[in-house]
Amino acid sequence: MEDTFQKIYEKYHQDIFQFLFYMVKNREQAEDLVQEVYIRVLKSYDRFEGRSSEKTWLFSIARHVAIDWFRKQKTVKQRILDKFDWDNQQVQDQSPLPEEIALQNEEVQRMYRSLDKCSIDQQTVIILRYIQGLSIAETADSLGWTESKVKTTQHRGIKTLKKLMENLMEKEGSQNEKIRV
Repeated sequence: MEDTFQKIYEKYHQDIFQFLFYMVKNREQAEDLVQEVYIRVLKSYDRFEGRSSEKTWLFSIARHVAIDWFRKQKTVKQRILDKFDWDNQQVQDQSPLPEEIALQNEEVQRMYRSLDKCSIDQQTVIILRYIQGLSIAETADSLGWTESKVKTTQHRGIKTLKKLMENLMEKEGSQNEKIRV
């Protein structure tokens, strides 16, 4: 098992990390989530039946780890919001996050800001297909969807992303540039 785990780690670690980083947009959190993925892999590898590739199986686990993290963040955030007295104070932090500063290219920044406004399903499909380079079949296996649903979600996601990017460009006063997704 140790050799198998080592091979999986060496072969897919960077892909899993990148996927989770794109999802949570925080390096340290992505590293923590990668560890959670490998814990789940160790616990469940004996149940892996090989009906899909190891890569799609790992992305499926990574996706579920990210979803669990988002759910946990939502409840923590809601508890904080419930306790804060919004009538007496207003909190606003206009300073950019370190990850935003690192993304210097304007179009990349625009794409990430727009991608954040897409649905979670659209974000996941776009990241798996275009950033991680999975095929439609591999994406469908990772998500437990049909290929048709992946294609539809991808089409709608790209259409939404393009429209959001165009709207953002208009707001920024860059109407003359053309969007290429």
